[in-house]
Amino acid sequence: MTRSSAATVAPGRRHRTRWIRPAPGVGRLGRGGALGLGLATLWLSLLVLIPLAAVVLKSFSHGAGNFWSAVTAPDALAALRLTVETSLLVSLVDVVMGTLVAWVLVRDEFVGKRILEVVIDLPFALPTIVAGLVLLALYGPQSPLHVNLAQSRAAVFLALLFVTLPFVVRTVEPVLIELDHDMEEAAASLGASRFVVFRRIVLPNLAPAIAAGTALSFARAISEYGATVLLSGNIPLKTQVASVQIAGQIESDNTAGAAAVATVLLVTALLVMIALTLLQRWARRRG
Repeated sequence: MTRSSAATVAPGRRHRTRWIRPAPGVGRLGRGGALGLGLATLWLSLLVLIPLAAVVLKSFSHGAGNFWSAVTAPDALAALRLTVETSLLVSLVDVVMGTLVAWVLVRDEFVGKRILEVVIDLPFALPTIVAGLVLLALYGPQSPLHVNLAQSRAAVFLALLFVTLPFVVRTVEPVLIELDHDMEEAAASLGASRFVVFRRIVLPNLAPAIAAGTALSFARAISEYGATVLLSGNIPLKTQVASVQIAGQIESDNTAGAAAVATVLLVTALLVMIALTLLQRWARRRG
């Protein structure tokens, strides 16, 4: 006759089963929480989910064949390629320069630091069309710097760099502020160089914030309109970005074609954000 291991106890002792009760509120949703969740879901549905679903449905309103024709048309394909490639390049630059700027703002003290803090947030405050006018005045045909980048792919790159500047800086900066300096000092006392300390201690802690800022930067770049429409010249097959091409399709009363290109941008942004989210989780596990 066999006995289960749970029933086997030391002689003279009585086996007791302990029940672990969950903490109050954990795993349960009260009336207030359910109401808040319902309101949040309704609000997000009205502002985000339903409009996005409407765009996707509109893009397939004339069938999958028309959808494919719309996104593979020469002007649409060139605009999508320019937008995605330039946005990826801009995001990579933002990773390096945004992290560097955040590091300087947090770790260094210098004259004009408060002014630099305000300047970094200017792309957030300025309307994008105003940003386009500013860039055109500085880097257009009448540039006081004698640098004319108007109507070129470099102009698109510059415009996207301007509007995405704050994202990585503002996501990395709070993490740097809260980073424990004792770990860095301990590693340095054990003989680790500054590069090793940054690579083995600082960078793993910054990786999730950098990934989040990069995702925001990429999503902002592929959707930019105002800063690019003036400086790039909007030349089809050369300097026309996807958002401007979509606006042109709407003006031509081709809403299904505009929705098809918008759907491609939406899917691209989602894929990039999912990839960066997975990178964040991997970085947290490594950390």
